[in-house]
Formats: sequence, structure tokens, C-alpha cells
Amino acid sequence: MNRSSIISITVILAGFLTVAAFLTVHGQTFTGSPAASQASDNNQAPGNQVAIDNFSFTPPTLTVAAGSTVSWTNKDDVPHTVVESTSQKFKSKALDTDESFSYTFTEPGTYEYFCSVHPKMVAKVIVEAKK
Repeated sequence: MNRSSIISITVILAGFLTVAAFLTVHGQTFTGSPAASQASDNNQAPGNQVAIDNFSFTPPTLTVAAGSTVSWTNKDDVPHTVVESTSQKFKSKALDTDESFSYTFTEPGTYEYFCSVHPKMVAKVIVEAKK
């Protein structure tokens, strides 16, 4: 490789590292919704858990009964958020590793959500009427 190629590669790598550092630092500045939107665990079934890991929500689709509480726990080494896509009915603060956010779904419907730090991370909760 010639000298100009090495310099170009070095500049590009430095740019990527700068962007990664910026996103990591500024990803922690997102504010969450008031504590009232966080729910207690009273209506939380064992299966109403969503893991945030490897830049994805698992499971990508979760079906629960109305009145159920769902908890999201960040298992990644970088901050993530949980934000309802259409009306921001629920919105977490930036969750650091092992932090959780919970929300109680009272109305039937399909609730799509995403990570505002990494918008390609998407999933949904389907809420069915109580039987």
C-alpha cells in the first residue's frame, strides 16, 4: 500500500471511532417519561419479559392480555431505549446494562416500538382483550 492509502484508511477509521464515541456518550442523555408511566410488577407474568441484547428485542413480537405488565431489560453493553412508535404512549429513559423499564398495557391493540438510539431496532407487543 502506498502512503496516501494508509492515511485515507487511518482518517476513515478515526471518523468511525469518533462517531461511535459520540453516540455512546450522547445516547445516555435521553430522558425518560415520568415515573407514572413505569408500572409495578403486580400484573407481570413470567413470560412478559423482553430482553434487549445484540441490538435487538427478544422476542420481536410478544402477545399479552390487557392489564399485563411487560418489562424490558437491557443486556447490551450500550444504552438502549424503548419508545412506542406512533404516539409515544410509553417511552423509557436510556437504559444502561441490566437496567429495566416496565409498562402496563390496559387497552387491546398492537403497539410497535423502537430504540431511539438505534432506530432500526424494532419490535411489537400485541395486547388482546381479557377473556
